[in-house]
Amino acid sequence: MRYLEVAVTEPSPGIPQFMVLGYVDGIPFERYDSERGRVEPLTPWMAAGAEPEYWDRETQIDKGNQLVAAYKLDVGRDRYNWSGGLHTWQRVAGCDLLSDGSVRGFYRYGYDGRDFISFELGSGSFVAADGAAQITKRKWESDGIMAERQTHYLENTCPEALRRFVGFGREVLERKEPPDVHVSGKVEHGILTLSCHAYGFYPGMIGINWLKGDELRDQETEWGGIVPNSDGTFHSWARIEPFSPSPGAAPRAG
Repeated sequence: MRYLEVAVTEPSPGIPQFMVLGYVDGIPFERYDSERGRVEPLTPWMAAGAEPEYWDRETQIDKGNQLVAAYKLDVGRDRYNWSGGLHTWQRVAGCDLLSDGSVRGFYRYGYDGRDFISFELGSGSFVAADGAAQITKRKWESDGIMAERQTHYLENTCPEALRRFVGFGREVLERKEPPDVHVSGKVEHGILTLSCHAYGFYPGMIGINWLKGDELRDQETEWGGIVPNSDGTFHSWARIEPFSPSPGAAPRAG
């Protein structure tokens, strides 16, 4: 499960001043933004599963997070000497339930798409990305409150909520959809480029590699990200170029 928060200094049509998106296994399941002012479900299973009190409670939490985000933008303005224009603050927090029953979790903060400071559940310490973030690191480590709060969320609140949400959407979230794989080639200026596209797979985990015989050709391969489709499945691609058109090369997806 992941929660992505984004705040901007200059909102515009389609870009609210503050927005939160919640994801389970890469599927957006709820959203809050400063224009609507309320947390809303993004999947039928979340709309049917969560009680009305849940939406009220989450709305109040995100209204509080909106105030914190506005303060964080002020911090960024002071630390990085912004003179104006569009700037962003981001926070990503989330946890994974592993097959052995253990939990992995993290918090990451950033300004203008660059890392600022992060916290990993395993290490229990903050990592500052630059000198400006060192100020925050020293403050958070000196009082101990932030590390304790984030550890409790990642060890308890987050995995408990994730188990509950998976229960709501088990039929959707635990299904298995194999990829529909298509390979194509294109020759330009005597150079052959091969592309492998994998469509419609779920869950959103896949590896695509090019093989020549038993040899992996990773150094020549360019990979696309794993991108969600509108139906809840995913697609991805891998391309190899330049490629010598001799026999024996084939993609492998898994």
